[in-house]
Amino acid sequence: MNQRLSFKSEVITIVKSIPRGRLMTYGQIAALAGNPGAARIVGGIAHFGDTSLPWQRVVNKSGYLGSGYPGGRKGHRKALEKDGIYISGFRAPIESLIWWPKEK
Repeated sequence: MNQRLSFKSEVITIVKSIPRGRLMTYGQIAALAGNPGAARIVGGIAHFGDTSLPWQRVVNKSGYLGSGYPGGRKGHRKALEKDGIYISGFRAPIESLIWWPKEK
């Protein structure tokens, strides 16, 4: 299988697994998918990919919401609120909401 397709497939699998009420970072997903330096590529997959995936559960390494999310940061916050995550401003408390999947 093409390495690029394999990475994208792994990213999608990871994003699908993020539980409601928890968050992951772009860099964390990139590392778990096998390419630790590919956080921006994960962002591209999010921006141009399947909108039915729970991309609202993905934030940057500091917990800031994505300006490229549909509706901007306000849209991202609104989607998180539907997930049960309430924040003021545009930074989620990543320290308490970070999620790590169990080993395969």
